[in-house]
Amino acid sequence: MPGENIAAENPAASAPSAATPSEPTRAARRAATAAEAPDPLYSFLFRRVFSRMDPEDAHHLVVRGLRLAESLGATRLLEKATRPAPELERHVLGRRWPSPFGLAAGFDKGAVAVLPLAALGFGHVEIGTVTAQAQSGNARPRLFRLLQDRALINRMGFNNDGAEVVRGRLDDVRHRIENLKSAGRHAPVVGVNIGKTKVVPLEDAVEDYLLSARRLAPVADYLVVNVSSPNTPGLRQLQDIEALRPLLEAVGREADSVARRHVPLLVKIAPDLADEDVDAVADLVADLGLDGVIATNTTISREGLRSSRQAVEKAGAGGLSGPVLAARSVEVLRRLRERLPEETTVISVGGVVSAEDVAQRLRHGADLVQGYSAFIYQGPLWVRRINRGLAAMAPERLRRETRRG
Repeated sequence: MPGENIAAENPAASAPSAATPSEPTRAARRAATAAEAPDPLYSFLFRRVFSRMDPEDAHHLVVRGLRLAESLGATRLLEKATRPAPELERHVLGRRWPSPFGLAAGFDKGAVAVLPLAALGFGHVEIGTVTAQAQSGNARPRLFRLLQDRALINRMGFNNDGAEVVRGRLDDVRHRIENLKSAGRHAPVVGVNIGKTKVVPLEDAVEDYLLSARRLAPVADYLVVNVSSPNTPGLRQLQDIEALRPLLEAVGREADSVARRHVPLLVKIAPDLADEDVDAVADLVADLGLDGVIATNTTISREGLRSSRQAVEKAGAGGLSGPVLAARSVEVLRRLRERLPEETTVISVGGVVSAEDVAQRLRHGADLVQGYSAFIYQGPLWVRRINRGLAAMAPERLRRETRRG
C-alpha cells in the first residue's frame, strides 16, 4: 500500500528438554516464519512502480483500487482468505475485536474504504484524523518515503472532508457492518480519531473538538482525541495537563450525551513526551476514568535513521513513522502499563512490522496493537501474514507479562 505497520524429536524421551524444541513447537515456528515472508509480487510492484510515484498519488491510487474491488464484490472472496482465526478474538472496551491487530489512523482519513480495508483482515480500522471543518491540509509535497529505513515522513496537516461529510459516510458503513454481523461475516470495530481544525485558535480548541464529537460519536465504536500530531501548529500544547483535562472531560461528556450510550474515549499521545509527562498523562487518564491511551503518534526526532542526511533534509519537517520508532513506542507502552489501572486500555502503535512485534506489544501490556507504515512497504497481504503469524504462536506468547505494581 504505497503512500503516506509452535513435542519431542526423540520419541523415546519422556519429555522434551528445554534445549531441544518439540516438533509442534518447531512446526509452529516454521508456520509463523512463513506467515511473515514478504509478498514477492507486491515487492516487485513496489520497487518498479509505486516507489517511483509520488507517495500521495500512490496512496490515492491504492484507495481507488480498494474501492473498485469492493464495488466488484471482490471483498467477499478476499475475506475468505484473510479472515482472522477465531482464537485471535479479543474483548476490549466492551466490544468484540476479531483480531488484536488493526489499522492506525491516517490511511483512511475520510471513511471511504473502511470495509475493503477490513476485508484484508484488520480487526479494527481507525479513521481520521477528522476535524470539525473540512480542510485541505499543508501544501504538497507533504508525504515522503525513506526507503532505506522503510519509514515515512508526513506533514499532511489533517487534510480531510470535515466531520459532517464523514458522518454521512459512517452512517452507511455502520448499516453495512450490521448486515455483515447478521450474515456471520468479518465485521471490524471502527474508531474515529478527531483533531483540531487548523484555523481555530488554541483557546477555542475545546469547542472545536466538541463539534466533531457531536457529529461523530454516535457512529463511533470508540473515539480518539488526537493532541499529538506535529503537523498542526500548537496542537501538542494540548498535551499539557492543564489544557488536556478540560478537553477530555468535555469531549467525554458530549460524546456520551449525543450518542445516548457510553462511547469509549481514548487520548493519543506523542513519543516525544518526556517520561515525567507520560506519567502525568497516565495519572490524568486514571483520575478521569478515561477508557484508554493510544501510544504513540509519529515523532519529530530523526535519531537512529540509516538514510542519508541529504534524504532526510530533503523530506523536511513532519512526523516520522516506521521501525525506527519501535524502541520508544515500547518504552512508552511499558511506562503507561505500569502506571495505569489494569482496566485502562492501552493501544500500542509505532514501528510494528511483524507478528512478533505485535506479540511483544501484547506481552508488554498492550490490549490492542496498530500498524500503518509497514502496510505501505509490505502491501495488502501484510495483515494476513500478521494474523497468521499470531495464530501460529503459543497462546502464552500473546498474554500480558507486565503487571501494575
